[in-house]
Amino acid sequence: MTKMKVQGLMFDQKNAMAVVVLSDEEEKRSLPIWIGLFEAQAILLGLQGVKTPRPLTHDLMVSIIRQLGGELEKIVITKIMDNTFYALLYVQVEGNEITIDARPSDGIALSLRMGAPIFVSEEVLSSTTVATGEIDDKEIEEFRQFLDNLKPEDLKKYLGYES
Repeated sequence: MTKMKVQGLMFDQKNAMAVVVLSDEEEKRSLPIWIGLFEAQAILLGLQGVKTPRPLTHDLMVSIIRQLGGELEKIVITKIMDNTFYALLYVQVEGNEITIDARPSDGIALSLRMGAPIFVSEEVLSSTTVATGEIDDKEIEEFRQFLDNLKPEDLKKYLGYES
């Protein structure tokens, strides 16, 4: 697993969706995750530390976790299937660790409010991250080999036109 942080939010005009971008601590790899506009708003409020007059859904979840004596230890983005990301919340309650299935956007919004770290599995990182640092000759050669061996049916699979 690799620890990540929220690098920012963007808007994908083509798909009318928001994109939350996570990056590793060295800012060498980024992970874009397409999310809904309401989820983006929840993440943005968490990033900015905005306190609303009444609790919104994620604020309510924080209150529930804390009122039950729990603490969010971490969130882990565990896998991607059919272009959908999956995550787990790790919550400590009275010395017991509870894992809860969650959408990554909800986990990110909670982590920002509760100060919990965000991790991404190596499986997800190896299949979906984008290099953001300088690219070395080895990476260029590996990419050339990938392109040389790429078949049209592979491209359809990568773009999600085939399962």
